[in-house]
Order: sequence, then C-alpha cells, then structure tokens
Amino acid sequence: MPPSRPYQPLLLRLLHGANAAIAVLSILSAFLVYNTYDGRFGKVPVPRIADIIGIHGTFGKLLILGVMPAFALYSFHPGQKRLVQADSFSQLGQLGKPIWWYSLHRIVNTLMLLALTFAIASGSMVKEEWLPTADLTQVWYYLHLCGWVVLVFCLLMHLLMSAKVGGLPLMLSMFDAAYRQEDSPAAWWRKIRSFVDRS
Repeated sequence: MPPSRPYQPLLLRLLHGANAAIAVLSILSAFLVYNTYDGRFGKVPVPRIADIIGIHGTFGKLLILGVMPAFALYSFHPGQKRLVQADSFSQLGQLGKPIWWYSLHRIVNTLMLLALTFAIASGSMVKEEWLPTADLTQVWYYLHLCGWVVLVFCLLMHLLMSAKVGGLPLMLSMFDAAYRQEDSPAAWWRKIRSFVDRS
C-alpha cells in the first residue's frame, strides 16, 4: 500500500505560500540592488532595472505590513510543533536517527523565521538614497547585506531539510489545493475567537 500523502493545514499553506513567494522576490530584488549599486564581492552581467530599490522596498513593506506578522503568529501558535522544541537540541545527540533529522528540521525552520525577521528589521533602517550616492559604508546597509546572506543560507537549509524529512510528498503537499472539512475557511473565525479567548 503506498504511503499516504502528508496533509498540511490550509491556512499554513496559504500563509507559507504567500510569505515564501514575497520573500523569494525580496531576495532576488535585493541581489539586483546589490548588483546595480555595489558589486564589491562580485557582479552578474544582467540588465539594469529602473527603480529596483523601490521595487525591493515594496516587497519588504508587503512582508512587514501583512504577510510576515500573520505567518509568524501562526507559526508560533498553531504551527509551533514545526519549530524548535524544548528537547530539540538534546535530541541532536541521536546522530543519524530520524529524530535527529526532525529536530534539525525544526531548528532550521525557526532560524528561517528569525533570519527573515532580521532581514526585514535591518532593511527598514536602510535609506534609499545611500546606494545611488555610493554611500556603502553605513552600518545598517552592512547588516542588511549580512541578513541577506544568512537568509539565503537558511532558505537552502530549509529546502534541504524538508526534502530529507518528508521528501517530494512533503514538498508537494504545500501546493495541494484540497482541504479537509474541519480545515475550511468557514471555521477560521471560530478558531480565531477560541484562540483569543484562551489568551
């Protein structure tokens, strides 16, 4: 009998998908900003895009003003089991066992959220006029650049861990359009009220 396909809550799929899409666009546009105005550590010969700083800033604002807070709230409450647990680091001692991979996956998921938060926070402090005037020595710009590097590394680790822990079925389950009756959008308001009443 073939193994059943993993099921992901509909709200997780929607928030994760929106957050991932905007984060990837932010990462790509951040590289184009660096490639256009900096390039000290290497450049790629791609056409210059007008107002690429503004485009990158727009993606950052989309994350700050809606998608990221909603995804973080979900991740640290209903989706908390997918993040680092109290025993996650102690379980890393069981090298090579399935629990070792699951614990590492949860740690990487948590680092991914923290890296994205740091990239957003540092980016909000960067002034749009710095790079066009070749002012490349600002501390916040360096921090945002470092945040980009860490974010890319965490994204790669997140994908690798997802592939290792659940393989292709887990990754495809994030794109599945079907959902269970108890996971219907009609039930979301009731679940939100229940969550607020418990808080």
